[in-house]
Amino acid sequence: MLAVASRAHTRSRAREMAGSMKHLVQVGEAREAAADGGAPSAGPAYRCAAGGGAASPPVVPGLECCWDIFRLTVEKCPSNRMLGRREIVDGKAGEYKWMTYKEVYDIVIKVCASIRSLGVGKGGSCGIYGTNCPEWVISMQACNAHGIYCVPLYDTLGAGAVEFILCHAEVEIAFVEEKKIGEVLKTFPNAAKNLKTIVSFGKVNTEHKEKVEQNGLSIYSWEEFLQLGGEEKYEFPTKENNDICTIMYTSGTTDNPKGVLISNKSIITVVSAVNELLRNSNEQLREDDVFISYLPLAHIFDRVIEEIFIYHGASIGFWRGDVKLLVEDIGELKPTVLCAVPRVLDRIYGGLQNKVSIGGFLKKTLFNVAYKYKQGNMMKGSKHEEAAAIFDKLVFTKVKRGLGGRVRLILSGAAPLSNHVEEYLRVVTCSLVLQGYGLTETCAGSFVSLPNNMSMLGTVGPPLPYVEVRLESVPEMGYDALSKDSPRGEICIRGDTLFSGYYKRDDLTKEVLVDGWFHTGDIGEWQPNGSMKIIDRKKNIFKLSQGEYVAVENLENIFGQTPGVDSIWVYGNSFESCLVAVINPNKQSLERWAESNGVTGDFASICEDPKAKEFMLGELTKTGKEKKLKGFELIKAVHLEPVPFDMDRDLITPTYKKKRPQLLKYYQNVVDSMYNYTK
Repeated sequence: MLAVASRAHTRSRAREMAGSMKHLVQVGEAREAAADGGAPSAGPAYRCAAGGGAASPPVVPGLECCWDIFRLTVEKCPSNRMLGRREIVDGKAGEYKWMTYKEVYDIVIKVCASIRSLGVGKGGSCGIYGTNCPEWVISMQACNAHGIYCVPLYDTLGAGAVEFILCHAEVEIAFVEEKKIGEVLKTFPNAAKNLKTIVSFGKVNTEHKEKVEQNGLSIYSWEEFLQLGGEEKYEFPTKENNDICTIMYTSGTTDNPKGVLISNKSIITVVSAVNELLRNSNEQLREDDVFISYLPLAHIFDRVIEEIFIYHGASIGFWRGDVKLLVEDIGELKPTVLCAVPRVLDRIYGGLQNKVSIGGFLKKTLFNVAYKYKQGNMMKGSKHEEAAAIFDKLVFTKVKRGLGGRVRLILSGAAPLSNHVEEYLRVVTCSLVLQGYGLTETCAGSFVSLPNNMSMLGTVGPPLPYVEVRLESVPEMGYDALSKDSPRGEICIRGDTLFSGYYKRDDLTKEVLVDGWFHTGDIGEWQPNGSMKIIDRKKNIFKLSQGEYVAVENLENIFGQTPGVDSIWVYGNSFESCLVAVINPNKQSLERWAESNGVTGDFASICEDPKAKEFMLGELTKTGKEKKLKGFELIKAVHLEPVPFDMDRDLITPTYKKKRPQLLKYYQNVVDSMYNYTK
């Protein structure tokens, strides 16, 4: 009887929540916690109202795989500009030079013939390693054409990641940026067990050629490889919707990167979902749209965005690979759509704020009046282009010109964007600014905020069409997915956008995929308008503002090996680009250092001394470099705490595990001070 009453109460709470949230359609019932203490309670399942609550997009004739996205566009608009890069004349960058869809297609067919002539076919693995460029996309399309797994390679996953991926994915052929060839050679002889061919995006020098051949492999320049297949015509194999098209490696809590298996269906569903969302908002992409490609194609975010642009027959212009030249490239390309991680947008915000502050009293006053007027109208519901047309012309058009003059849509992803930065950019850029959320395992697209909706500031918006979402309670953290006022819990996702598993790691797949639901590890809170707000992380792994994952416990284990460190708490979050730490230094060790370096006082005084902090920071850096940590994994500021972390202050458990929320609360002022020091 009690169980029946409980279920009825759960359904009642779920109906109340569903009735209050706009933009969502409830498609599944809530669940009470298992009586045996097993599965926790879970909230109702929702999909986006924009897609009519459908689980899958409408069928498009002939669209079965990623190759079809490109092929259909070539048939529909062969003369549209597809890929462009800046011409270098006498050492100076000139205008963008473009290849049409048909011209790119013809080169792809040549690359296909050359790959097949080497015996690599459907089900084989092809690595791609380098900065975004036309050759990257051409190589990817050749993989798509013949059902070859596209395996992006990149070294920000840590020392040895390139070698691990080459071996783990059994890569047979690798397309490599000219300046990265040396990195691939470092993976020999292990990677050479499967790898037989290297193709340079540019030329090949004699030294590299000799070393490759000594290991029994072949290496070709780009132009040489285009001729390798001759005039041979190879039939395209049949490719199914559920076939894997790419193995994209991502970091995690394990020592090695995880190979995320992404199917044709996943990418096609996300492409269709974004189209449906923009169509419902009357903000569809067009053939004359232009995208600046600079975020790594090795990450799912940029890969999916470029697939969307290709689907629409729009243009993709590549940067020169130097962040210092990015603004100049944007000015020349004049993109209409800009994707960015929060760190880039933070820099834009900081630059604009600085210009306003040094602009003189009159300019500053005019800007502030214009900002307040436009922001007020947008908060009342006005579209950005209607909120203050006169101020757009007089004041904000200068900001727009700084982004090339044509940007109409800015999409932020990979990490949370600060509320004040998001609001500021929505007002001053004369563009739509949207914030999204997704993971490699969800094919990037899971949530995105809606255009011209200021009530979604600080959220990632509702789910994309065809994506099913629910929250699962996390009792140990106090998060209740069935709360009437503010449902909170771990974000769980289901649907066709999900990955097919981790390559060769069924054990890890089973940990995160339960009954078809992918457990993201992120804690979310439903908002009254149906948008999702990310509020916490279930596991001790997080992203920095540039989008890089940090496994903090692993770093603490490494830095804890530093001489003179008794205990260390490493902290970072998605709004900051670096890590800071609070250290319990070894008393005897630090006092000996102080005596040798002329630092006087008791132990607490020594801990406060800037020289002592600088010394300890140097020791941590030395340890990090010895362990081959990446730059973003190194500590940038430290606080030396003379009193060991203890249970009296609720900083550790009886088994000496760190209580991270309590540590942050206790040291919040210290953390703020350290981040101010790094800026």
